[in-house]
Amino acid sequence: MSQAANGHRPGRVVVIRHHAEDSPGFVAEAFTALGARVTTHLFPGDGPLPGLDGAGHVVVLGAIPSVYDDGEPSAWIAAEVEWLREADAAGVPVLGICFGAQALCAALGGRVIPAPRKEIGWRMIEPADPEAIPPGPWLQFHGDQCLPPRQAVILARNEVCVQAYSIGPHLGVQFHPEVDGQQLALWIASGGREEAVRAGQDPDELVAQAYAQEPAARERAGRLVATALRIAGRRQVTPRLAGEPAR
Repeated sequence: MSQAANGHRPGRVVVIRHHAEDSPGFVAEAFTALGARVTTHLFPGDGPLPGLDGAGHVVVLGAIPSVYDDGEPSAWIAAEVEWLREADAAGVPVLGICFGAQALCAALGGRVIPAPRKEIGWRMIEPADPEAIPPGPWLQFHGDQCLPPRQAVILARNEVCVQAYSIGPHLGVQFHPEVDGQQLALWIASGGREEAVRAGQDPDELVAQAYAQEPAARERAGRLVATALRIAGRRQVTPRLAGEPAR
């Protein structure tokens, strides 16, 4: 029986990426293995966001700017946040990853603020249900955090911030389930090296860990996508983890 048999069947999955070096990686593999057809759109580089007609699921990847950036990226960020509201209104489930989770949070009534510290490296998290959200290790590469709206269900956190939440049919995760060794090597080569060093990390060791983690990371990503599909196929919620996030 397909992992999606008791949940949402995605059909066409629209992936939004924000940088040429970004890829949906293991997440796209997991959707494809469940019979989905995955298409990608580079935004804003490829022009306006695609229409949602016929989309069974949307995946929004990470981005360097913050959702609250008031500089040049603010115009395309505002357009993307509004597009996510349209996806919600149309009943199209969203899987938001890192910036994607933050944009989804902002679109649906939450806030995004700086995290207490930058989180870079392979980290464990504390899930409410380890079968739904594996504890990791997951790759973290961010400096912001989500303050989800009150109707959200917090699915995982750690000492830094909320790590996973759901709102209706949508799932947002702060970590990067999609990343393989090649993907992280591209990030490090395109400006991430200095950021990793400032965070006290050895960039080359991070990449070596990514390659070593690939078999387990692929399996974790598959479980996460299966969870996203189950969330998309139902509306009931599960209890929030103890400790409400600050509002």
